[in-house]
Amino acid sequence: MRERKPIWNCRLRALEVCLAVAAVLPCAAQEKIQPVSNFVVLDRAVAVVNRHVILSSDIDDEIQLSFLEPNRRRQDEPNRSRVLERLISRNLIEQQIRREDMQAVMPTEEEVSARLDEIRKTLPDCGRQDCASAAGWKSFLAAHGITPERVEAYLRYRLEILRFIEMRFRQGIQITPQQIESYYRETLLPQYAAGETAPPLKQVSSRIQEILLQQQVNALFDDWLKNLRQQGDVEVLDPALAPDDEGAPTAHSPGKGGL
Repeated sequence: MRERKPIWNCRLRALEVCLAVAAVLPCAAQEKIQPVSNFVVLDRAVAVVNRHVILSSDIDDEIQLSFLEPNRRRQDEPNRSRVLERLISRNLIEQQIRREDMQAVMPTEEEVSARLDEIRKTLPDCGRQDCASAAGWKSFLAAHGITPERVEAYLRYRLEILRFIEMRFRQGIQITPQQIESYYRETLLPQYAAGETAPPLKQVSSRIQEILLQQQVNALFDDWLKNLRQQGDVEVLDPALAPDDEGAPTAHSPGKGGL
């Protein structure tokens, strides 16, 4: 006859198992709640504009694309605080465009292509790589780590901003041929190094006219943008990026001089 083991003996072994599991669980729990000390921050918010977040990577992108600006001096070092102010201004303007549903400010593909062709022919840094050719332009963008699609998207966005500014503030402003010639001689030509061939005045006159137009628009645009910022909710989250004058927008930055 088979001997039955006492019930209490089975219960004792079950209790031993429970105690063993209980001794392991606290250790496992501690391992799970241990803070991770070695982590990498991939991105972070640096400002909020009416609930729209601006990331640190947005500043990096803007700096990376700064080579498209014709009035950028080669020796200039990027200033992240000023770049952030530029992005804040653009966000405020873009939100105003969406609020007013201004579909008329959207650039056409022809306008984007025309601006792209103009940049390829007139950028001072393109002189050594023949950006007017497809191979030269591809090599130039690769040297800056930028794709053609990204450049086109950037130009489309900037043209939208510029058209809005023109529709709002350019009425009554006239640029004279003398002003265009003066800018060409005093501002554009010095950007070309010795031995580099500058484009003729006729080829860049329309672009210079746009830059001068924006410079005159700034007086009106500054007041409008400052009021827009004061009425909105703009918060710079990174103290290191806060401007000296918290309420001072950089009106000239989203203008034609930045293209």
